[in-house]
Amino acid sequence: MTATATPRTTTAPAPVRTQETIVTTTRARRSLALLRLGTGFIFLWAFLDKTFGLGYSTPRENAWINGGAPSQGFLNSPAVIGPFKDFFQSIASPATDVLFMLGMLGVGLAVMLGIGVRVAAWAGSAIMLMMWAAEWPLTAGSTNPVMDYHVVYALALVVVALTLAGDTWGLGRKWRELPLVRTYGWLR
Repeated sequence: MTATATPRTTTAPAPVRTQETIVTTTRARRSLALLRLGTGFIFLWAFLDKTFGLGYSTPRENAWINGGAPSQGFLNSPAVIGPFKDFFQSIASPATDVLFMLGMLGVGLAVMLGIGVRVAAWAGSAIMLMMWAAEWPLTAGSTNPVMDYHVVYALALVVVALTLAGDTWGLGRKWRELPLVRTYGWLR
């Protein structure tokens, strides 16, 4: 009986996914870059307005730097209704202020820069879905019981992440070449 050698199979490394392999037209990539920048600015603007009291949704006297409490102010407001009201009001604290503000800043910067967009999309979507649950639009009298701006922002973040929109007009290409990001693709 003779032994036969089994052929060795080598697997080629997986091709690097780029935005061009996912989104095939320049116009579509640019449109996604605009969506990324706009969505990122929503988060960054919320951070800036709440931190400095720029007078849009946050008056100067309620600014975080002036002792304001961004998440506590929201969580203890009449806007928080529905079955999770007691839960959301029970977590209102200086810690939630810090976490909320760091979340707004981190998501805003990451999305606008086009780096760490996957992580930012998860974090930003979680923030938006928690705010949706806190405002509970399923109550009669809401403008739309299911699809409100919180859900739309979360969906925009998911689209931006899945299409690697940070590669166009962002730092996504350079970010993906970092050894840490190459090793841990979820950081992309």
